[in-house]
Amino acid sequence: MRQPSLARLRRSKTLAFYLFISPWLIGFLALAAGPMIYSFYMSFTEWQVMGSAEWIGLENYERLFFHDPLFWKTMWNTFFYTFLGVPLGLAFGYLLAVLLNQKVKFMGVFRTIFYLPSIVPAVASSLLWVLIFQPEFGLANALLDFIGLPTSRWLLSESMVKPALIIMSLWGVGGGMIIYLAGLQGVPPSLYEAAEIDGAGKWRKFWHITIPMTSHVIFFNLIMGVIGSFQMFTQAYVMSGGGPNYASLFYVLYLYQNAFEFFNMGYASALAWILFVIVLIFTLLQFKFFGKKVYYEYDD
Repeated sequence: MRQPSLARLRRSKTLAFYLFISPWLIGFLALAAGPMIYSFYMSFTEWQVMGSAEWIGLENYERLFFHDPLFWKTMWNTFFYTFLGVPLGLAFGYLLAVLLNQKVKFMGVFRTIFYLPSIVPAVASSLLWVLIFQPEFGLANALLDFIGLPTSRWLLSESMVKPALIIMSLWGVGGGMIIYLAGLQGVPPSLYEAAEIDGAGKWRKFWHITIPMTSHVIFFNLIMGVIGSFQMFTQAYVMSGGGPNYASLFYVLYLYQNAFEFFNMGYASALAWILFVIVLIFTLLQFKFFGKKVYYEYDD
């Protein structure tokens, strides 16, 4: 019986490979790559949805950087939220994971309780926190009043609306906590045993073993946290609508308003591409400054 040649086998495997990935490939080209390329073209046009797009070159980008104060306002709001909210979320999620990594009774119940808020839909949790931050009868002011601290107008205050949204973001650290927990449980117990023999205390074991051995999950959550914070939208849209006085008008919310409320599709496309460049730069910077400090098992 004649055996198929090696080249023929390779061709059939290559064909099978492309057939298997073709659904994803078609979906990517139709739903991701195609719209991205089209939006890049649209960023050089003026298009009000009705009628045809008019080519205007770099005018959208010029307006964005030199004639639109709201662009810089939304940039400041987004950076404020990112640089304050992401470190707090990382630290809070990590400490929570360390606590939930202890061997005590009913730990599964505790883990479930702390994870549940992260799977609550963003709109539902936003409506809940609107009630919590309600100045007259909200739980936040009730707690402040109980411990003798001054109350706040929270979402109605220009100075407090962003901190209020950051506090709310800590409600959803359960997703990152689960990833931290998986990383913590992957730390070999033999390292702690060797450290104990050398006389290391709890703090030294945590600082010199736990954190380095889980640096890969910390780095992953940092990357995802920064990307997610630059795309802050739902909570601001539902809870404050960008107010008061644009104090919570985040970048993506402004992009949405231009696209679907003002129908400035060309300008919104320019905003989207600037956001893409910013996120790309920040991601590359994180890899440059933190990437080499991350521990991976295959480093051994």
